Amino acid sequence: MIPSFHKLVKQCLANLPKNDFPVLSTRLFVECWLGYVMDKSLTSMRDLFARLNLREINCDISTFSKASKHRSLEPFIKIYQQLNSQLQQKNSANKLVICPIDTTVITLTSKLLWQLGYHQVKLISSLNLSTEAVEENLVNFGWNHDYNYGKEMIEALPENGIGVMDRGFASLTFLRETCQTQKYFVVRISQLYKLEYVRDSELIKVGTGKEAGLYRAINFCDLETKREYRLVTNLPAQGEAEVNDAEVAEIYRQRWGIELLWKFLKMHLKLDELITKNPNGIAIQIYATLIAYLILQLVEIPQAWGNKLLDKLRYLQAFMCQEISYVHWMEKLMKC
Repeated sequence: MIPSFHKLVKQCLANLPKNDFPVLSTRLFVECWLGYVMDKSLTSMRDLFARLNLREINCDISTFSKASKHRSLEPFIKIYQQLNSQLQQKNSANKLVICPIDTTVITLTSKLLWQLGYHQVKLISSLNLSTEAVEENLVNFGWNHDYNYGKEMIEALPENGIGVMDRGFASLTFLRETCQTQKYFVVRISQLYKLEYVRDSELIKVGTGKEAGLYRAINFCDLETKREYRLVTNLPAQGEAEVNDAEVAEIYRQRWGIELLWKFLKMHLKLDELITKNPNGIAIQIYATLIAYLILQLVEIPQAWGNKLLDKLRYLQAFMCQEISYVHWMEKLMKC
């Protein structure tokens, strides 16, 4: 048995009611979602309930589907915040922390969602590379551009965080508004923006017209791909907290960490394998995926198995094979 997983299960599920609904209690509902996203052998809602029904858990697909459509997201958000807070405790004070901000798109294929005007859902998140905690999440149904959420994501960063963003968040309005905050940022801008050197100033005029502004701009080239990068930042270029141009470029390179997060969530925790056909259920599945990610970050396994997230998931899977499902395993742990 895995003591740390046992502890995390108790922590996540202990305060959830188990008799609030006659067939599918809140605790069982949360267990079903976590079981689906963590069990790589399950590919559909039908697979999940066939396995549960065969071993004494009597609940049908229609009950689960209705619950996903109408029940509150609050229990999932509370579990997510609890685990995230625990993970953030590893963060050291008075230290600048790189926090990439990015969006991932999940295509919606259901005609029921198309009738509501939803063809995709975006998850906008910021990842604290120091603690591996996901600092902030926004779920958006529709086609709104990333830069509409840039300021909100920057404001949600910790005091010592540096928001690192790609071109999708770059707009002259965003740059102007963000420079007025007390948060640091590094954002890549398009090569279509006009850059103009200003006499007797270390700042560069970016853009044209009323929205143009003076910013610290940095150019560098990736010699392997022969690609030019233009970065705008408000990190200080002088003084005790100086961050030189090479360090700014390195900070931007570490933005790739959030791309690896998307890859893991989609490949191994089924972020893009949606099993519900309503916005509330999709939001629940997204948070269930994030909860599973935090559990894997916090769980401890023998060093012989490795220390990557996938190593931890495989280790849990090996123990889960002794049970019929994660749901049965979690219920067993709650009785201990």
